[in-house]
Amino acid sequence: MPFNHWTARLKSSSLPAYQLIPDLIAEDLRQGRLAPRERLPPLRDLAVTLQLNYTTVVRGFSEARERGLIASRPGMGSYVRGSFIGLPLRAGTGAEMTMNMPPEIDGHPAMQKMKDSVAEVVAKAAMHDLMRYQDFGGTPRDRELGAQWLAQWVPHAAAERMLVAPGIHSVLLGLVSMLVKPGQSLCVESMVYPGLKAIAAQLGIQLHPLGMDEDGLIPDEFEAACKSTPVAALYLCPNLHNPTTATLPIARREQIADIALRYSMPIIEDDAYGMLPAAVPPTLADFAPELTYYVSGMSKWLGAGVRTAHVLAPSVQACQRVAGAMRATTVMASPLINLLVSQWLEDGLAAEVLDAIRDECRWRSTLLTKRLAGHGVRTQPNGFHAWLPLQERDDGVSTASDVAARLRDLGVAAVAGNAFCTDRQPPEGLRICLGGSLTREDCSRAITAVIDAC
Repeated sequence: MPFNHWTARLKSSSLPAYQLIPDLIAEDLRQGRLAPRERLPPLRDLAVTLQLNYTTVVRGFSEARERGLIASRPGMGSYVRGSFIGLPLRAGTGAEMTMNMPPEIDGHPAMQKMKDSVAEVVAKAAMHDLMRYQDFGGTPRDRELGAQWLAQWVPHAAAERMLVAPGIHSVLLGLVSMLVKPGQSLCVESMVYPGLKAIAAQLGIQLHPLGMDEDGLIPDEFEAACKSTPVAALYLCPNLHNPTTATLPIARREQIADIALRYSMPIIEDDAYGMLPAAVPPTLADFAPELTYYVSGMSKWLGAGVRTAHVLAPSVQACQRVAGAMRATTVMASPLINLLVSQWLEDGLAAEVLDAIRDECRWRSTLLTKRLAGHGVRTQPNGFHAWLPLQERDDGVSTASDVAARLRDLGVAAVAGNAFCTDRQPPEGLRICLGGSLTREDCSRAITAVIDAC
């Protein structure tokens, strides 16, 4: 047990043990031996380890609770509260703090149900079947359940045109490599998911940036590119855009689809965030079904570590082409993960977790809007990230980069606009994420840090 080092301190101290226990928790928190939200051992077990009376340990934990160091929940025991802001990372890198991760709802009953279901599903599984190579795209059951899930947003979703893939990023890699040929470029928004920039760089593909405003992509920019440039396809993020939070209005979706149809231009619709709002406009796949590759996944509501995404192709033939392109780059999604996700989709657990995540995102978005309203912040009601414009400096030096660096040193997930920029004219602004392992208390402290830094 990692608390053995307390024993010598307790024996050598002149303080009563119950008074020293909170100090030892605080010290371990500062030095990284304990982390926020980490479970603490049962009190009786700890009493045996520390060679203390059980009542003394209970009294020590009571003192720690009064100091705000720990908390307790029925069925969870005691866990560390502490402050996420300013703590060193454990078992990870600084990159973890700048990924756009959804809130974690550890204490929610749905998560416990999901945890219990893992053991049940694995116990019934034919393990060797799950450890063999399989055809790309998942089993017929995986595809059918995936299509039923996507039908909430794309009513015409069908299993024969759908593939289960190991994450949205892998889908984008396969689609871009398949659609964009030498000498062609890919149309993208002027602010775009940094992972797509990395894919383009790896493949040696030129990105063609299209102008945006507060509502998202400007359709006239897309048509001008189709007329004047050898472009191969359009990539866009229409809902809760990363990083600006814009949701493309229905009229613009119709315009973009009409342009794509007139120029026979394929569309990659990255709807990573589209399941978070209670309602969104119809997808581009609705307006241009014969051209649109609709991509959705679990990373922005369940967790990026699940590595499950769904891609809906415009036709059965196109679906087969996508499967071939993705097989060459990723071989297949994990059959074991596919089995678990399919079970969660079938028994309703996925929907239950999504509802809980929506509620948590709504709370965090409200907090962002309230606390940063005077700073021109842009949010969406069910989002967990915000776009914060900053005042531009006269000397051309990036204020956003400096502010983002200072905030990341404090453990706040802030990314400057230049990370997303595709047109060499990055706006002065930050994407602020209030997801990941931040508690509600951490979110409030993070926003205070943002206000102080700006």
